[in-house]
Amino acid sequence: MEAGAERPALAAVLVVGTMALYGLIDNFMRLVTAEAGLWQFHFLRAGLAVAILVPMAWAFGATLRPRRPSRVLARSLLNSGAMVIYFGALGFMPIAQVVAGLFTAPLFVVLFSVTLFGERVGPWRTFAVILGFAGILLALGLDAEDMTGWTLLPVLAGALYGLGNLATRKWCAGEGTLVLLGGFFVMMFAWGALGCLVLWLNPLPVAEGAAGWATRGWVAPGGLFLVVIVVQGVGSLAGVGMLVRAYQVANATLVAVFENALLVFATIWAAILWGEVPGPVEALGLVLVTAAGMLIALREPRAAHQREEA
Repeated sequence: MEAGAERPALAAVLVVGTMALYGLIDNFMRLVTAEAGLWQFHFLRAGLAVAILVPMAWAFGATLRPRRPSRVLARSLLNSGAMVIYFGALGFMPIAQVVAGLFTAPLFVVLFSVTLFGERVGPWRTFAVILGFAGILLALGLDAEDMTGWTLLPVLAGALYGLGNLATRKWCAGEGTLVLLGGFFVMMFAWGALGCLVLWLNPLPVAEGAAGWATRGWVAPGGLFLVVIVVQGVGSLAGVGMLVRAYQVANATLVAVFENALLVFATIWAAILWGEVPGPVEALGLVLVTAAGMLIALREPRAAHQREEA
């Protein structure tokens, strides 16, 4: 970025607008989880996104061919796996709790940086990890006896997403934005197609309502389902475009801090639309997770400088 070219106010507006958009459209997922299927949703949503992305890349003369296909594939597997779990959990958990689980990603970035890449972590980032995990336990609002593998799924999504972010930094630094975006949506399309095929060949028992979201096969898409697909497909692409622009006009650390607004907006929209207000303990957990993510983002430039000097 050229000196004097930074526009932090514009970046803040773009990121906050994107998080408000994501918080809104993800809240509407509950309208279709009772009658549609998770895998059909991914198949149709990703198919629409790819159908928009390909002519867009052609119009702007951009390539969708990766320089290192194996690395882009690995990154796409991690990030798409996180989103499969994220949208699956939306079928049976409050959105604030699901988003809180996904936003453990910065915490896992720190943990994986140490365990997989041997990086050193200072006391502030260590404190942020501890703070964040304490926040997750509070945000989930569960007693120890209520903890199951299912209720911790959003945290697994955060781990995969964090590892995917590391893969973006470590393996895909030279790849174009549209390449990474295309790889992600193609992999989401593949997940959806595979899930639909498996359930067609081997149908599973389907519970009533939203409980059958993950095991429900292909259904005749109703009008509301199609509307949600279009909103998700177009909204996802628009949001990514706004984020890319934000990273182009401001420091990456600033943008990462403002991305934490998704937790706030997901909670606000859930309260407005569904009357789903977190209790004081859960609200404290959301605040701690947000604070931990902001602290890690603010300390990252110093950590990166130390890595360069090492």
